[in-house]
Amino acid sequence: MEKTLEILKTRFGYGEFRLGQEKIIESVLARKDTFVLMPTGGGKSLCFQIPALIFDGLTLVISPLIALMKDQVDGLKLNGIEAEFLNSTLSQNKEREIVQSLLENKLKLLYVAPERIYSGDGQFLELLKKIKISLIAIDEAHCISHWGHDFRREYLRLSAFKDTFPDVPVIALTATADTLTRKDILEKLKLVSPQTYISSFNRENIHYFIEPKRQSYRRLTEYLNNHKDDSGIIYTLSRKSAENLAENLDLDGFSVKPYHAGLTREERELHQDLFIKDEIRIIVATIAFGLGVDKSNVRFVIHMDVPKNIEGYYQETGRAGRDGVKSEAILFYSRGDIMKLRKFAEVENNPKQTAIMLEKLRKMSKLAETRICRRKYILNYFGEEYEGNCKSCDVCLTDVEKFDGTTIAQKILSAVFRLEERFGVGYLVDFLQGKDTAKIWNEHKSIKTFGVSSDISKEDLRRYIYDLIEMCYLTQDTGKYPILKLTEKSKAVLKGEEKVMLVKSTERKETEAKTVLPYEKELFTVLKSVRMKFPPI
Repeated sequence: MEKTLEILKTRFGYGEFRLGQEKIIESVLARKDTFVLMPTGGGKSLCFQIPALIFDGLTLVISPLIALMKDQVDGLKLNGIEAEFLNSTLSQNKEREIVQSLLENKLKLLYVAPERIYSGDGQFLELLKKIKISLIAIDEAHCISHWGHDFRREYLRLSAFKDTFPDVPVIALTATADTLTRKDILEKLKLVSPQTYISSFNRENIHYFIEPKRQSYRRLTEYLNNHKDDSGIIYTLSRKSAENLAENLDLDGFSVKPYHAGLTREERELHQDLFIKDEIRIIVATIAFGLGVDKSNVRFVIHMDVPKNIEGYYQETGRAGRDGVKSEAILFYSRGDIMKLRKFAEVENNPKQTAIMLEKLRKMSKLAETRICRRKYILNYFGEEYEGNCKSCDVCLTDVEKFDGTTIAQKILSAVFRLEERFGVGYLVDFLQGKDTAKIWNEHKSIKTFGVSSDISKEDLRRYIYDLIEMCYLTQDTGKYPILKLTEKSKAVLKGEEKVMLVKSTERKETEAKTVLPYEKELFTVLKSVRMKFPPI
């Protein structure tokens, strides 16, 4: 592997491999089909870029995003590597130039979108058959799976690739795929006896905090004022929210720009460039921002709205702390956001896909409401064992006072039973509080447990219900309307045979979790100011 190490140093400027890159590259060079699951910022691209420079022919890279292609190709060209991309942003003359370079075997890497390969009358596929292709790299491979968080129908056609190019090795790469999605990727791409490499999902230097959304703008500005020298990304779900938030933060004196698909390509590129060069501190963005953006010193990622799934949340928070220094991921959580997202989870004329999206949303909601270590929940979701108590998430940094909540639990469980296990959390809370509204069925208002918990606030009741779910005294059905049901454990509580301890109050510890890679902040600031004096490359 001396040659690969030499390329790593001379072309990419790194002194050593990390996160299993070397073994993955060995597999690819041995012309074996390879599946790579590596966290955001782990260096997936090098796993096919280095082999591309060793193989004689072309490495075809299939990527779903135009911005990602451009960033990757620009970076390769800066390193003196013959790379191009083909997408809708190019003029016809530029496309003809690139096709000619392909026919003359002048390119080492070509980035294309999946729809390009099978578009029109199949001319592009016929062109590929005339070229010596040494490797096919399928990036964001989770897009081929119905179980994935970002399924794209055009990726399904890639299943024919192994039939068309049976002797060309394929490397499929993704940063986020649970066990079901991984299996689906391998089957749909028809990989032959694939070598599988799964890196740990644990980003130790990222500290996770999930907080109620109340007064989120005030708390956001307080946080930003305490981190004025840091770079960060703030995610919102809509373009309008991104635009409005960026405008408000700008008026309040913060160095900020928006980024979303509603901006022109020139505006997006300018704002991204300003952020990467530290000429602005903050980007307020939709999920359109981030893929392939190589900025190592992002100190915080803040979600103003709940992401649609844990895969997206993990991928977005993973854009913080790529340099290994302590960074923070903050999510402002609201059940209202979950209710809104349920509408967006519906896939027209596809109940199966809708059910998958709703289940992913439910698990995202559970992450926000769980009282177990956030890191443990995330890692367990991706099939990785973790004992818990990371001492770097809001749950692990909080002292919890418990009390005997058996009576409260009995009232909640009894209400679920008397409502015949047909309703969700919202209805149950209103029923327990005795809300005399049109929402509550008239026949339910005469039930013994109607209004039995009117002395408990709506917020606390919700919390207790989710605690009972966490402790397996209740379960929630999957689907558009998650219905509460009793479990085997419920019976012992209802009979008074088992005591239930609920959380009375919480208090955040002031202890500071360790920084994974210490650094001298003052020196770092001086070096950044010196770097800013150099002209752009």
